[in-house]
Amino acid sequence: MKIYLIVGILACFSAAYADQETLVLVDNLNIRETHSQFFKSLQERGYSLTFKLADDANLVLSKYGEYLYKNLIVFSPAIVEFGGQLDTEAITKFIDDGGNVLMAGNSAAGDVYREIASECGFEMDEESAAVIDHFNYDSLDEGDHTRIVVSPKNLINAPTITGVHNTQPLLFEGTGLILDKDNSLVLPILTADSTAYSYNPKNQVKEYPHAVGRKTVLIAALQARNNARIIFSGSLFFFSDEAFNSPVSKVHGDKVKASLSGNKALAVHLSQWAFGERGQLRVRRVSHHREDDKQTTNTYTITDSVVYRIEIEELKNGKWQPFEANDVQLEFVRIDPFIRTTLKRNPSGVYEAVFKVPDVWGVYQFKVDYDRIGYTRLYHSTQVSVRPLQHTQYERFIPSAYPYYVSAFSMMIGVFLFSFVFLYYKDETPKTKSE
Repeated sequence: MKIYLIVGILACFSAAYADQETLVLVDNLNIRETHSQFFKSLQERGYSLTFKLADDANLVLSKYGEYLYKNLIVFSPAIVEFGGQLDTEAITKFIDDGGNVLMAGNSAAGDVYREIASECGFEMDEESAAVIDHFNYDSLDEGDHTRIVVSPKNLINAPTITGVHNTQPLLFEGTGLILDKDNSLVLPILTADSTAYSYNPKNQVKEYPHAVGRKTVLIAALQARNNARIIFSGSLFFFSDEAFNSPVSKVHGDKVKASLSGNKALAVHLSQWAFGERGQLRVRRVSHHREDDKQTTNTYTITDSVVYRIEIEELKNGKWQPFEANDVQLEFVRIDPFIRTTLKRNPSGVYEAVFKVPDVWGVYQFKVDYDRIGYTRLYHSTQVSVRPLQHTQYERFIPSAYPYYVSAFSMMIGVFLFSFVFLYYKDETPKTKSE
């Protein structure tokens, strides 16, 4: 018995540990020093980081059909080709199988980065191109106006992804992205100001830039249909110690100044979301029954009054807690929704709806499909049957048929009176002239 207990504990521990295994691919191992604060924040949250060169001949993500890592960080924009068994197809399959990816590039990013970005619904600018803003650059810029100052107002309105308190200006130095308009899964996390554009700072602008104004995306995200998450940043500098510790001093315009940039806080929030520490939802329990009967059943009768309850939990600080929202909806579906209603949350954290089953029998589903920015898609369906009334369940007298009842009885009375008159009424014999 003790052996089984020990094995069970070890299995749980190994499963939890596997979720924290993270592979970090770098151009050179100096990135461990130049981005030490970011990596330290991950290690403090329990992640086991494995650093490898991106062109290592022994690179492998899975072995014997099992993935060795849950998360992948790619900080190697200068790589021409990945080593070992790693390539664009392998990373795409890793995402399709539920793996999380955090990538950061720069103006020197090669074709490998562009291929991965294209697979995820992003489009990177040409090599050597950088985001330029002649009105919003930092005082430490070297003259090309590529070290730009970005207002936190340009962040997407999704506190689950970016955090709640983002008031410090951000520093960005890298290339721009454009999102695929037809891809509803991609999110523009951080966009440039209207005065920015993406172009090679060493060349004269002779053609329309790749990205201009607000359409220039600096950091993008993707949450796949299998809830795998990808963060793609056009700037490796954004996650560096230099960006974390640097003061911000905007040269033109409102001349924003800050003793410290907001890069570190945002980078931590983005990594928390990307690796599943935030925005995770799950269904704990579902129940449904007739309003006058507490026992769950899979068969209902038309016009029954039904009570549906669902418990939803959110992962916060490593613990599952009741989820709070006021926009969770329930659909009662038979091909198309017959009923759509908003679930009400009671004080115990359970979402509840009471409704009457439609007067149409068939096979239905209780369906909850909750899909909001920053949260994993929550989908739960339960199939039930709805049957017509049995012959003993119909009303003896239907109120709507009272006019027909009256007409029937009035006809019977009329026939009776007519028959009585016809049988017993006798015309008087007319008198003759002699009488």
